Amino acid sequence: MPPNAPPKEDDAELPAIGRYRELTKNWRVVMATLTALASLLAINQIFALGFFVDITMLDGRYLYLLTGLMLIMVFITFPSHKSNLNFVPWYDKVIMAAIAVIFSYFAINAERIILDAWEYAAPVEGIVLALVTWVIILEAGRRAGGWPIFFIVLVLSLYPTYADRMPDVIAGIGMPVHDVAIFHVLGEESVFGVALNSFAMLVFGFILFGVALQYTGGGPFFINFAFSLLGHKRGGAAKVAIFSSGLMGSMSGGPITNVLTTGPLSIPAMRRTGFSRGYAAGVEACASTGGVLMPPIMGATAFVMASFLGVSYVTVAVAAIVPSLLYFYGLFMQIDAYAARNKLEGLPREELPSLGKVFKEGWYFIAVFVVLTVMLVYMQREATAPFIATAALLIINQFTMHKMNLDKFLLMVAATGRLMAELAGILAAIGLIVGSLAVTGMAGTLANDLVYLAGDNVLVLLIMGALTSFVLGIGMTVTAAYIFLAIVLAPALINAGLDPLASHMFIMYWGMLSFITPPVALAAFAAASVAQVSSMRAGWEAMRLGAIIYFIPFFFVLNPALLLQGEFASIAQNVGTALVGVAFISAGLQGYLLGFGRIGEDKLGLVSRACVTIAGLALVTPAGGLYGFSQVFLIVVCVAFLAAGLGITVLQRKRLLPVV
Repeated sequence: MPPNAPPKEDDAELPAIGRYRELTKNWRVVMATLTALASLLAINQIFALGFFVDITMLDGRYLYLLTGLMLIMVFITFPSHKSNLNFVPWYDKVIMAAIAVIFSYFAINAERIILDAWEYAAPVEGIVLALVTWVIILEAGRRAGGWPIFFIVLVLSLYPTYADRMPDVIAGIGMPVHDVAIFHVLGEESVFGVALNSFAMLVFGFILFGVALQYTGGGPFFINFAFSLLGHKRGGAAKVAIFSSGLMGSMSGGPITNVLTTGPLSIPAMRRTGFSRGYAAGVEACASTGGVLMPPIMGATAFVMASFLGVSYVTVAVAAIVPSLLYFYGLFMQIDAYAARNKLEGLPREELPSLGKVFKEGWYFIAVFVVLTVMLVYMQREATAPFIATAALLIINQFTMHKMNLDKFLLMVAATGRLMAELAGILAAIGLIVGSLAVTGMAGTLANDLVYLAGDNVLVLLIMGALTSFVLGIGMTVTAAYIFLAIVLAPALINAGLDPLASHMFIMYWGMLSFITPPVALAAFAAASVAQVSSMRAGWEAMRLGAIIYFIPFFFVLNPALLLQGEFASIAQNVGTALVGVAFISAGLQGYLLGFGRIGEDKLGLVSRACVTIAGLALVTPAGGLYGFSQVFLIVVCVAFLAAGLGITVLQRKRLLPVV
């Protein structure tokens, strides 16, 4: 496939194979209708339109109606088993009807639920419907998130019913099952707590924007833009993958989806210019995973984080700028070093798209991004900005050569509905965990226990937190794992004296690492299927390429200067040294230092590469912070190890020189 060819329209559908139900025309119409109703409902509530007749809807009623629509869409989109991938069985129709009745009842009685405190004392019909809803949400979580989500949520959502019989360390307040059900479904701290609130008031609009950007041609534009800028450079095809997959990952919010969307274009281009299959798969996996951590659109997790911290989304996005910059800079420098070491050239210029032509055809994508950023940062309109940006994008698109026809519009609506349903199903289920920990008082207890186990040693606590985040990231989605850890682990880190925002960012970053770390490197495995290479080989290549991301969370949590917090001088100093340090780490990992040449040709050479890597780590480590290393000390350590590493290489070169 030529580098300037747009991805096939079916590329966006690749992740659906074996997962989403193949719907008939009638069911596609139903999904499109429900998606439109949910979108109109969200627009009315977020923009406070009052249905154009000044009828203000309670937030509780809005959540019941929106969640009901989303749950119905879950049971249309996701089959209960592979046996009903091609049709909607009768029992799914029964469940959909039950959801419609139950959530209509809750919406009608929204005022009574709040005023009469049904979460503590509901009428009999409220209790029965809450129990049924509990079961439905568990099944919705299973279909949208898989069996790991189901079992974890099942055990923890029932925790209040047996908490009083647990060992003292993890004991809590015990409650009868009907009281737990009404707290979960009719309260404001469980299913309809921070997760679904964030989805309904913030995430919804960004889902619309991300899908619209893909279906109006944003993906091909960013890929071609990257090829025109970098395709001819040394190792250009891999550098293009970083640029394009990073931007696409920021839009799609999912590493696997992004790999399967951009990988079929970037991986063959990398193979053509000399990169091995495993290396190409690793590059694509790392770039797609990093995209989810990159502002301005960072996926649902960033919005949930903002709600937990009680700060604006912009605060979270700004804090993520330097860590994501260091990650992608590290990838870029490693690829450049690998290409230089292996003499890999770029693609011929005549085969690459013209920068002027690409920009002329897709300038409005950049313009819409600028509009979105201005509205987020300067106008502080986080909830409404993505809707306005989406509307602007769709309108401008109709006056271009890529204008959308009815069939493509319906595909976009279907993709939007699937993504909304999947996210809502998972978040509703995870809300049950939040509610259980809240009603039993376990959240504070677990946080204190973690601090006690760590013995007041912050580094031990961070390592425990990193491992816990990584393990949960294997079995759950990033957002689900983050919500659980934000309740249990984040308070422990904050109580230990760490910055709240840095603590939450630390959890999110380590929850993402399972996507590129064997044995369950899902993004790498997806890239391996495209590159037709061993999954484990792709996983190990991705792990090595993304090595810097394993250290970055420790650096910014110990000194928030890397999150752009603190004095300007401190921020500038730490960011500057970090950039140089990342360049040294990349050189050590790939065996090539810009301006010096190859490093490490034999077993002794591995020592020199290790020394250069350690020198880089010393320089990346922020001065000051919790452990108070001075910048002078860190520079001395860096210079010492760098001199040792390069000195070994120089001696090796002299030894290999021919005798005259």
